[in-house]
Amino acid sequence: MRDEISAYKRDRILEEAVKLFYERGFSGTTLDDIAGKLGVTKPFIYTHFRSKCELLEAVCRPTIEMSLDAISRAARNEGRAADRLFDGIVNFTKVVLQRQANIAVYFREEKHLSEAGLGEINALRKRFDRVLSDLLQEGADAGEFRIADIRMAALAIGGMVSWAYTWYQPGGRLSFDDIGARLAHFALQMVEAQPAAELTAQC
Repeated sequence: MRDEISAYKRDRILEEAVKLFYERGFSGTTLDDIAGKLGVTKPFIYTHFRSKCELLEAVCRPTIEMSLDAISRAARNEGRAADRLFDGIVNFTKVVLQRQANIAVYFREEKHLSEAGLGEINALRKRFDRVLSDLLQEGADAGEFRIADIRMAALAIGGMVSWAYTWYQPGGRLSFDDIGARLAHFALQMVEAQPAAELTAQC
């Protein structure tokens, strides 16, 4: 029970930090501001985070971890590479849209991350690119995809989905699933995914 309460308090701090970092910027937000929104004192925050910089890292890092998990789970599944790529992009898109403010904070405030914190996040981003590249390579080797440059294709697909945070409007005409499906279709077009019937005919 004690761990659950501690996790809840930590989550509440992060929730308010994301809102304020998003609205006012990292430099324009103090720990006193966050404490005031929570109705607590600054020492309360220090029981969970050693500094505002550490709090920023906790705001930014989970999103790339969740994105990596989304594409990794899809890559590990069985079946055609095209189907796994589609599922991975749909789930990756959901992460981006659900954590729109977190991603905005990361891109705006990356310069304020510690060297160690930024290094950890960049390592996660490289792992994401590698998993996606491996999936694209698998599809190309199987004749499902036609890709001139695997690495560039992975970066282009990842960038396309990540950048959705800049234009997504909550309550718009398309749901998370609709947007995810459309971006996944765009990704398949980018790699010139071949219809299953055509692949069967080639065998």
